[in-house]
Amino acid sequence: MQLQVMNSPFSQEQAELLNKILPSLTESQKVWLSGYLAAIQSAPATTISESVSVAPLVEASKPVSKEVTILFGSQTGNAQRLATKAGKTLESNGFQVTVSSMSDFKPNNLKKLQNLLIVASTHGEGEPPDNALSFHEYLHSKRAPKLEELNYAVLSLGDSSYEFFCQTGKEFDERLKELGGKPLTERVDCDLDFDEPASEWIENVLSALGQAGTTASQAQAAGAAVQVASEESIYSRTNPFRAEVLENLNLNGRGSNKETRHLELSLEGSGLTYEPGDSLGIYPENDPELVEQILAEMNWNADEKVTVNKQGEVKTLKDALLTNFEITVLTKPLMEQAAKLSVNQELQELVKSENADKVREYIQGRDLLDLLRDFAPWTATAQEIVSILRKLPARLYSIASSVSANPDEVHLTIGAVRYDSHGRERKGVCSILTAERLQAGDTLPIFIQHNPNFKLPENPETPIIMVGPGTGVAPFRSFMQEREEAGAEGKSWMFFGDQHFVTDFLYQTEWQKWLKDGVLTKMDVAFSRDTNEKVYVQHRMLEQSKELFAWLQEGAAVYICGDEKHMAHDVHQTLITIIEKEGSMGREEAESYLASMQKEKRYQRDVY
Repeated sequence: MQLQVMNSPFSQEQAELLNKILPSLTESQKVWLSGYLAAIQSAPATTISESVSVAPLVEASKPVSKEVTILFGSQTGNAQRLATKAGKTLESNGFQVTVSSMSDFKPNNLKKLQNLLIVASTHGEGEPPDNALSFHEYLHSKRAPKLEELNYAVLSLGDSSYEFFCQTGKEFDERLKELGGKPLTERVDCDLDFDEPASEWIENVLSALGQAGTTASQAQAAGAAVQVASEESIYSRTNPFRAEVLENLNLNGRGSNKETRHLELSLEGSGLTYEPGDSLGIYPENDPELVEQILAEMNWNADEKVTVNKQGEVKTLKDALLTNFEITVLTKPLMEQAAKLSVNQELQELVKSENADKVREYIQGRDLLDLLRDFAPWTATAQEIVSILRKLPARLYSIASSVSANPDEVHLTIGAVRYDSHGRERKGVCSILTAERLQAGDTLPIFIQHNPNFKLPENPETPIIMVGPGTGVAPFRSFMQEREEAGAEGKSWMFFGDQHFVTDFLYQTEWQKWLKDGVLTKMDVAFSRDTNEKVYVQHRMLEQSKELFAWLQEGAAVYICGDEKHMAHDVHQTLITIIEKEGSMGREEAESYLASMQKEKRYQRDVY
């Protein structure tokens, strides 16, 4: 296309010059030039040889380095996957990129960086993930250097149903700013549905680093290409595979207080593969009974058509509530948006900033039906109500099988969640789907969630100690299957606990066989309701403290899977106590010993 004088602000001579040079430019030169022209609109006059770059929140007059460091803090692998995706996208745009776990990064090198991207999840009650702990501590200590030369950007992952939503990312952002760092672009806080905002964040970073000509769709396309290239299968989190149910069994004996499902799914034809320690994501459907109650409460027409996403997809209201939206969890942002759609004065008062504690108390153990009942009348349409709901998130479960031992299959161990709250029975969305409505021959939309932070030692002779009460046993079943198939000779020790020996010893015959065959060296069990005094796995560990510490001294790796708030916390403290006692150390020295194990990847946790 030729530039015409009549429809431009250029003279004939200028137009001829431009028409000569523009066709000769490469795409990357055009991108650079567009950034340069944008920059000089707000910068002093300069020349092209001075290499002005554009960055939305960074001074345009300063050249931006092509070297970028991306650090991730990741517990389940999401932050690591997004950091890798960002790295590949930047590399495809000509940057030299280093992607590293925060635990592998030497904090003293922070001062040398000019461009830093942080991708961090928030774990537990606003805590950094395990592999971010040491970096987070360093950055918030007096040893942290001034970082006036640093440009940075933060992508934060979290769950808005938790009080301290994206807390770790917020703390990294605030601290880097305190130390003098300049944000390349504003921090993005992602909820459970993070793919789209993460792609937009990557695009913003590209623009800030001088790639203003790259569109969001190009960045997303590059990211998608990276994802497909990094996975052998075409199926992924955003394109799940419909896996057939081969087996669905209750592992608990008659009379148990629990129901634990053993689920076997077929991966045949998917191209999906996994390693021990990985998780499986399931996109579940909501309970049809709860959906019917919501429709009746609001007197809605089940067949009314509603738009369910930004792409304009339309479904019936009933189908949308079944498959698209989260209806069993309330969050503070949802309450605030709901108040805008209600004339109820009580709700208006509740969401005021000074009532944060009351909001927190209200949402605990309540769902959408409670909200709609408690704060009627509603003047909003069904479309307006569903538009403020979160997307129904996938549920992640630790894989309980080895693909070496079970080709084209994946096994799960899922505890059915049922409880009473505020006068109504509550049910876990995915766990009750598997317990009550899923039959052999049915299909589930699934994807593999790789978790590089929970892996067997590379050396098969390394001893391993596994602590997994209840459904926390799942990944250790996969560990044992894998080591059996590989003929690994390293010692192994399992600590398992549950309520009753007779009804709740999950996979009992398999553990006994592994013990008999020597695949499993040692096993200690704790059944808390079989004795007058409750005994848990940490008590068994203390009883074996001398031998357990000897294994640690031999280089054993320790793995914990299960409930974080109680079990994992107690086991962590027990390990420190054992190290302190048997190693004749002070408490601080024992904590340092365990922290070193964590850094060496000899202490790994898959907790939730």
